[in-house]
Amino acid sequence: MNPTERPSALQPLFSRSQANSQQEYVEWLRVQLKRLLAERHLNEAKALLVPAHPADIADAIETLPNTMQAIAFRLLSKDEAIEVYEYLDTEVQQALIEDFRQPELLEIVDRMSPDERARLFDELPAKVVRRLWQQLSPEERDTTVLLLGFKPNTAGRLMTPEYLSLKEERTVQQALEKIRRLADRVETISYLYVTDRDRCLTGILSLRELIVAGPEQTISSIMTRDVVSVSTDTDREEAARLIQEYDFVALPVVDREQRLVGIITVDDVLDILEQETTEDIYAMGGLQASKDSYFQANLFAIARQRVLWLLVLFVTNTLTIGVIRSQEDVLEQVVTLAAFIPLLIDAGGNVGAQSSTVVIRGLNTEESRMKQAVWVIWRETIAGLLLGAMLGLVVFIWATFLQGDVLVAIAVGASLFAISVLAAIAGSALPFLFRSFGLDPALMSAPFITTAVDVLGVWIYLSAARVILQL
Repeated sequence: MNPTERPSALQPLFSRSQANSQQEYVEWLRVQLKRLLAERHLNEAKALLVPAHPADIADAIETLPNTMQAIAFRLLSKDEAIEVYEYLDTEVQQALIEDFRQPELLEIVDRMSPDERARLFDELPAKVVRRLWQQLSPEERDTTVLLLGFKPNTAGRLMTPEYLSLKEERTVQQALEKIRRLADRVETISYLYVTDRDRCLTGILSLRELIVAGPEQTISSIMTRDVVSVSTDTDREEAARLIQEYDFVALPVVDREQRLVGIITVDDVLDILEQETTEDIYAMGGLQASKDSYFQANLFAIARQRVLWLLVLFVTNTLTIGVIRSQEDVLEQVVTLAAFIPLLIDAGGNVGAQSSTVVIRGLNTEESRMKQAVWVIWRETIAGLLLGAMLGLVVFIWATFLQGDVLVAIAVGASLFAISVLAAIAGSALPFLFRSFGLDPALMSAPFITTAVDVLGVWIYLSAARVILQL
């Protein structure tokens, strides 16, 4: 079916199973929804959204013109609207808040999951938060206060207090009855947490273990007492790492007294990993990750962030200019040497960037640790030696063919070999150095690697040329 065709009562809808990818289906959904809304066929638009997954509906609504987003959202049933709202980007959530009537808005916000509501309140202007806060039910207000009371980027701020706990002395039959009664009020029932009279976490069991157990068995007889958990002040990256390492669906969160206060689910972890990866990529480019998406952020703010490291590089690269000026006599006698300077420093910069990338990624994923620094640096040094030998040989042949001067080619090839080794050492060592000082290695390494390779690389090249050419 052509994505531009409009569905009718006589024409079956294009289903997700017929699409080659999720992106194709969402694009089709967006095109159809936009057309139907533009033509004011609201009933057909409403029917179009009924079989779609909330995440797909959210993706389609986000790409609609602003004037259509609120109309499309109002076509959803109350329960659908609450689910879809949690999948929307914060910017769209805020825009819808301004368009909603007060009763509609309050019911959606009040029925959001506590962790999603806390995340929304973090992003909203204080005036809007105060207005919504006053209208929340006492129960939802208490849960939101609990989450907002923890520091940002911690497990406590990320968790949801909607979990299901059992007591050790309860029987399997009693536990199943409780699950049937409360399952629709909690985030997940894949794992069931066991607590004592003081709400301290004492064990865990899966729903499968509960179902296959005898009805008269006690929870204490089938639960696992060795529980992996995090505290409320644990960094969210550590919580994400544990869920990833142990393949958990959810991870319990305890307070200082080991009382169970919430759980972190795998869907929250996926969001964290995406955010942290984005921050690392920005940092490696000399950028500070913004609270807002790049495409919604103010261009002047973006330029102000970028110019800092560019100015640092501008100042530090005056050292390169100083090295070149100190070797002017060499360049004056053999002008062709100048033609190879960009090649050498660019190749060195690329080798250094490759080394720093694998080391920084290893530090972030904990594949490499500080105690392995010497081994990692030595490994990258060997890699630099191999790369330098290969690149140096290729450049020697190329420079000989291009210039017809074997001595110049030897100077270029030997220099590239030395620069590659230097870049590999700098690229692998500097991330460990900055991490030891408590600095972000991703943010700090790039400009220093560039400076070291540029300054020392040019000095090595011109010094080698002076010796080899006997100038």
